[in-house]
Amino acid sequence: MAAQDQIRRAAGLRRELRPRPADSGLLDLAGNDYLGLTRHPEVTRAGADACLRWGAGATGSRLVTGTTALHAELEAELADFTGFEAALVFASGYAANLAAVTALTGPGTLLVSDAANHASLIDGCRLSRAATEVVRHADPEAVRKALEAHQGPAVVVSDTVFSVDGDAAPLAALAAVCRAYGAALLADDAHGLGVLGDEGRGAAHTVGLAGAPDVVCTATLSKSLGAQGGVVLGPAAVIEHLVNAARTFIFDTGLAPAAAGAALGALRLLRREPERAGRSRAVARDFHRRLTAAGLDATAPDACVVSVRAPSPEGALAWAAACRAAGLAVGCFRPPSVPDGVSRLRLTARCDLTDRHIADAVEIIVRTAPEG
Repeated sequence: MAAQDQIRRAAGLRRELRPRPADSGLLDLAGNDYLGLTRHPEVTRAGADACLRWGAGATGSRLVTGTTALHAELEAELADFTGFEAALVFASGYAANLAAVTALTGPGTLLVSDAANHASLIDGCRLSRAATEVVRHADPEAVRKALEAHQGPAVVVSDTVFSVDGDAAPLAALAAVCRAYGAALLADDAHGLGVLGDEGRGAAHTVGLAGAPDVVCTATLSKSLGAQGGVVLGPAAVIEHLVNAARTFIFDTGLAPAAAGAALGALRLLRREPERAGRSRAVARDFHRRLTAAGLDATAPDACVVSVRAPSPEGALAWAAACRAAGLAVGCFRPPSVPDGVSRLRLTARCDLTDRHIADAVEIIVRTAPEG
């Protein structure tokens, strides 16, 4: 371990925990609270009420004591909102992805995985023990070639919005390729739920794939919905299979009632205020416009994530630290978190950011940018 730590230090890749206070005073562009709901009084009250009614914990796995009427209510409303037949809630989005990938594959299955997929999907592919082919990022033709060369069941796995650069997968084209070869599509909508579409119903609903018999979506409750947990959405038969076969469902303690209550409260608020989705995307586009106008290399957002390239891992760290010293929290992504080896700052837009917030953030980022 000591040798590995020295290697990480030398490469500028050592990570450290930084506990934050309840009120840091920083303008936050690092978290994933896209709809500004984590501290919304209606959401926090829903979480607190659930805790008072059901207790601090779920007390057991979902198949023992960990399923409450609140969990069932949340699942029904998530399925209805996104347009899927059924839903199953997990303790985290990571656990939901591990469940979906491992339980929907078996001997002889081919997994076709986008090169830029989230670590939870990558780990799911590894744990599944199915044959896995990693294909070029957002390339339906590469997926077609992989499926064409395989005989037997196959599942294509992709994020809907990629977490580092904020670009969207060509979901409709991927679904068309899958159907041409009889493959299923598994899409992780962690960064799309609550953000994509006029009402924030997510990527699959936006492109007309919600409720399809060959499409399964996963999502997290910790980003747009401001709470905690994960969900798998799909045909009722798939959800029933996961209840009986997904190890991260069967053996993990259920989602805490407070998190379930907060997520349900956030979902109901979003249904009443769907304009939050469009506002969050507009803020992201504004960040991109201002940063590129200032000469920085920023990615064009399809949802709420904008990344700004840094010259090196060390440069990215120094840049993020300078932003923090100036009152701005930003994400800092370095290898191996970024498979292309390019370090960058990662900015997340929120619908509750004002024009003044946006202008101040851009000024700090531009002023502290490293040379090169």
